[in-house]
Amino acid sequence: MTVWNLGSINADFIYQVPHLPRPGETLSSTDRQVFLGGKGTNMSVAAARAGAHVSHIGAVGPDGRWAVDRLMEYGVDTRHIAQVETETCQAMIFVDPDGENMIVLHPGANMKIPPEILEQALTRAETGDWLVMQNETILQPEAAILASKMGLRVAYAAAPFDAEKVQAVLDHLDLLFLNAVEAQQLEEATGTSPAKLPVENVIVTQGGDGATWFGPDGPVHVAALQVEPVDTTGAGDTFTGYVLAGLDRGMPMAQAMGLASTAAALMVMRHGTADVIPDLAEVQSFRA
Repeated sequence: MTVWNLGSINADFIYQVPHLPRPGETLSSTDRQVFLGGKGTNMSVAAARAGAHVSHIGAVGPDGRWAVDRLMEYGVDTRHIAQVETETCQAMIFVDPDGENMIVLHPGANMKIPPEILEQALTRAETGDWLVMQNETILQPEAAILASKMGLRVAYAAAPFDAEKVQAVLDHLDLLFLNAVEAQQLEEATGTSPAKLPVENVIVTQGGDGATWFGPDGPVHVAALQVEPVDTTGAGDTFTGYVLAGLDRGMPMAQAMGLASTAAALMVMRHGTADVIPDLAEVQSFRA
């Protein structure tokens, strides 16, 4: 089976700062690094490192060939990544000593994905494959409708959060990922709690407090591993990619979430994004 990911591709510029910037404040960073990132990229790399066959659907600019090459190195199928005239997306990420972060995003090529690339990709999909999407690109409603009609299982990570965008695809989803803040925002917008949404499976992540799955048998909570975080960037994306890879291999949901929770715990102990996502051997060794 394949995990198809309509996902963002970013160049992540990560700055270590003494504290997160306040309005009107100028800060000097203590360190700067450049990584491959983007919520979509992170999910593709995580799912691939968890053992899934992953095909990424997206776009980069003329400056983004290195990002495509890096995805290939990490085992992701890149045949459906278009090169467009707009520059590759850039993210500026500020990380404080406690591992908390603040992100400024310039979307670039992520907003220029050609519709024909999506259509060409999904003609290769098979019934039972997964399609996952986030809110850092365009074409989510089109992708959800097409994939659902084709018999794919559709997952959606509702970040960056936009209530209207979430509601536009709800009826076509099999799995919805929300963090605790997003779950509250969606409930405020719809008047519906995660347990009552018209989606068979909803996972609400709660950082160090674990994650809760609202599924056919009621809520199931999976605890997080207690570790000392240095950078929370990409942890949620790592969790999502690992969950999808586990489900793609036939794991029960709670087991897939447990594996994903370990991968996320490893991730928060590292600085960086897609380049430092742990592979399956590391995760299994850490769980042993």
